[in-house]
Amino acid sequence: TKDTFLRFVEPRCFRTKCKHVFLMYHVLEALLNTSVHLDSLEKDTVLEERWIKEVVTRSGMKFRWAKLSASRERPNRDACRRPPADPTLLVPRPPVVTIMGHVDHGKTTLLDSLRKSQIVSTEAGGITQHIGAFLVQLPTGEKITFLDTPGHAAFSSMRARGANATDIVVLVVAADDGVMNQTVESIEHARRAKVPVIVAVNKCDKPHADPQRVKQELLAHDVVCEEFGGDVQAIHISALKGDNLLALAEATVALAEVLELKAEPTGPVEGLVIESRTDKGKGPVTTSIVQRGTLKRGCVLVAGKSWAKVRFLFDENGCAVREAGPSTAVEVVGWKELPSAGETILEVESEVSDVDGSVEAILNILDSYDGQQQCELEVVHFGIGDISENDVNMAEMFGGEASVIALFDVTVGKKKVPVAGCRVQKGQLDRRFRFRLIRGRDTVWEGSLAALRHHKDDMQTVRAGMECGLSVDGDVDFRVGDIVVCFEEVAAPQVTSWDPGF
Repeated sequence: TKDTFLRFVEPRCFRTKCKHVFLMYHVLEALLNTSVHLDSLEKDTVLEERWIKEVVTRSGMKFRWAKLSASRERPNRDACRRPPADPTLLVPRPPVVTIMGHVDHGKTTLLDSLRKSQIVSTEAGGITQHIGAFLVQLPTGEKITFLDTPGHAAFSSMRARGANATDIVVLVVAADDGVMNQTVESIEHARRAKVPVIVAVNKCDKPHADPQRVKQELLAHDVVCEEFGGDVQAIHISALKGDNLLALAEATVALAEVLELKAEPTGPVEGLVIESRTDKGKGPVTTSIVQRGTLKRGCVLVAGKSWAKVRFLFDENGCAVREAGPSTAVEVVGWKELPSAGETILEVESEVSDVDGSVEAILNILDSYDGQQQCELEVVHFGIGDISENDVNMAEMFGGEASVIALFDVTVGKKKVPVAGCRVQKGQLDRRFRFRLIRGRDTVWEGSLAALRHHKDDMQTVRAGMECGLSVDGDVDFRVGDIVVCFEEVAAPQVTSWDPGF
């Protein structure tokens, strides 16, 4: 039949190709003196079920019927990036900028000055929290998103995953120190990622500052500033005093215009995790950059093996926002677990249309299980997400356990029968199974029940939360506080994979 097949238990001698030919003739021989027309049989003929049984029986072999596991084609629901957008749907977006450079050359001071400067558009009260990125707005309205992260580590992590969150690198070089080791590393990072550079010659207020020497030293590393005929802008600043920061921002905006940075503000969200941390009040949160689409509350996101249903979005001022468009950095609350920095963020329709890919993979594997004779497998429930109280309760349904809370006698005929009044703590008690009485760490009795009742009704099973009375065969000394455990005893033959060869 279509849903069954015959599994022959054949000796090793039939496992070679030539012996398979012999087996075919053996089948034909077994069909002699039957009503089967042997001349009509081909090597790929499928016999009727009754003739298969006849062949096996005449051959002195045993058979068993097994259901063929139907290969279910499950759709690929893995989240993936969308195809490139229609150019007519693209709109200009702010540049995303990373500040890099040698230690002590003023990266952190520059970021702090940009935060506190007049060109940062903030509400009264200033910055209230650090989310790893912030927005700078020029008096003319242009915006820049600066990544406030450990530049080298974050940049390398993102680049290693093939995701360029950064459009422009601002290379900070101290005017009184010149090009150093990490300056060169920063140049190499930007070059490998094919990200353009703006040089910020910092500490120009120092007595021994020499900006010209800095730009000459950069020539040795193929960073050619405009005054030497190159295309790299060099801005002289003092991050500590806030000098010339507006010029640096204007140079960044000018380069962004040349790059013609655009993005599609509609459709499913695509983005990148900049930072991730656990907040005591909010749980797992990430600082994320939106690269495509518009992120809103209620969106379902996937990042690596993590997923989130967005509950809140916060800007760098700690203010809740309703949505975030391309090049906007926001703090995302609602992650089930922390994704890693640099992971790609993708919006999906629901947590079940994409996040259950791992569950489907497991179910596909379980579908191929064929060891029921050795160990019976039954899937009682499956799902995704954190383990809930309901999951625990369901698992406990498959072990029974009760505590003895009272003792009394019941008269049966002329005989008094001791009864233990119990409350089922977890799972269920099933009269068909065996029982064990545990006192402390010792098992004081094991056997079967004579009766199981709830009030005056005989019961087959009693579930968690219910009270019952039970009596057993034989003389058992119940005590208040004893634990009654219900278990099923299954006798299964030992199976070995050893093949003796005959």
